[in-house]
Amino acid sequence: MNKPQTNKPHESVVRLGVAPGVAENRVERLGGRALVLVVTILASALAVMPAQTGASRAAGIHDDLRKAAEYLKANDPNSAVKEFDAVLALDPRNAEAYANLGVIAFFLHDYQKASQYLRKALVIDPSLIKTQALLGICERRLGNRSAQELLEKSFPGLKDKTLQIQTGLELANIYYQQGNLDRTASVMRSLVDLDPDDIEILYMAQRVYSDLADDTLNKLAILAPGSARMQQVIAERLINGGDLKGATEHYRKALEINPHLPGVHYELAEAILESAPGDAQSEAAAEQELETAVKLDGDSCRTECEFGKIAFRRSDLDAAYAHYSRAFALNPGDAEAQIGLGRVLATTGKLLEAAKYLRMAIQSDPLNDEAHFRLASVSKRLQLKDESEKELRLFQEIKQAKERLSALYWQMNKKPPGQKDQTPDAEP
Repeated sequence: MNKPQTNKPHESVVRLGVAPGVAENRVERLGGRALVLVVTILASALAVMPAQTGASRAAGIHDDLRKAAEYLKANDPNSAVKEFDAVLALDPRNAEAYANLGVIAFFLHDYQKASQYLRKALVIDPSLIKTQALLGICERRLGNRSAQELLEKSFPGLKDKTLQIQTGLELANIYYQQGNLDRTASVMRSLVDLDPDDIEILYMAQRVYSDLADDTLNKLAILAPGSARMQQVIAERLINGGDLKGATEHYRKALEINPHLPGVHYELAEAILESAPGDAQSEAAAEQELETAVKLDGDSCRTECEFGKIAFRRSDLDAAYAHYSRAFALNPGDAEAQIGLGRVLATTGKLLEAAKYLRMAIQSDPLNDEAHFRLASVSKRLQLKDESEKELRLFQEIKQAKERLSALYWQMNKKPPGQKDQTPDAEP
């Protein structure tokens, strides 16, 4: 039997920006499933065949379709093509035969021929959504403007995951090259929801989101280069780069321009605390900023957690417990509030209650290494050996993973998002 060619994707494969290999990998993955898709389409052909043809031709068409399916399963598309041609000789309006011929041509990267077959299938039966999607991809490969409408119509209704992903990527490419970042981002969000662990989708998504953020930042810089918000953005970028001192200066500049700017007093307090942990003067300055934040922005879970952190560092356990309790009341699902309560309760010897909150924290944030460490310590004191060993092992695994992540971010001169210094003490 002849085996199908394994040619590389056609040179017209579209890539998002300059992401080499991403579209190629997707085409190869879809191509590897193309024959499976053909067999799937065949199933519907066999089901509707008696209604489309006379009884005298039904047996012949059924036999040709059966043989075509067998050839495809045996990886022999050339012989399958002959059987589909035989079907069309008996029934020139057999949409499924045209659709399958189109899929085979697509698999062999003959997009011009595939497009012709797929169009004939859709003229006969416009309801073939997979055929419509494949036609859109073919038209995209051929550089035809009709691709966009075909992809837009088929993408939302597809049930085949692999085909839906490829269709979405093709559509995202079109929007991206048009400079329409909003529509590109909308498609990428759908694809991330469809397969949140796909590396290629994640790469494309972060690229689009990054471009969208940069585009928005450029507008802000052009419209209001001397604004308080611009100073806040600079401060946030400096924090991402690990420059807490520089960030603090720009937060203060933002407040000089607008003392009532929402959110900035809290962010300044965070930066002050992180830049000088354990320093009494810094704690007092941060506390003052937090009090101002409450007056201007209202109380919040995260603000109460910062108050609780300062009180705990001062060994004022009653105040720490009150603040963390308030934080928990404002947001019962917040891991930082749960860890804070667990830490205070463990320090005061209320181990069972501490373990309850620490288990809540792990449920709220399974990758929080501090929560795992503190629960391991509390479980050990409660003589829960199995739980203690399990949590200590998870702590070590998560800590190592975060260290690897930090190393990657430092290569990009960035601080990992959402990662404060969570290295716990030897005991809670």
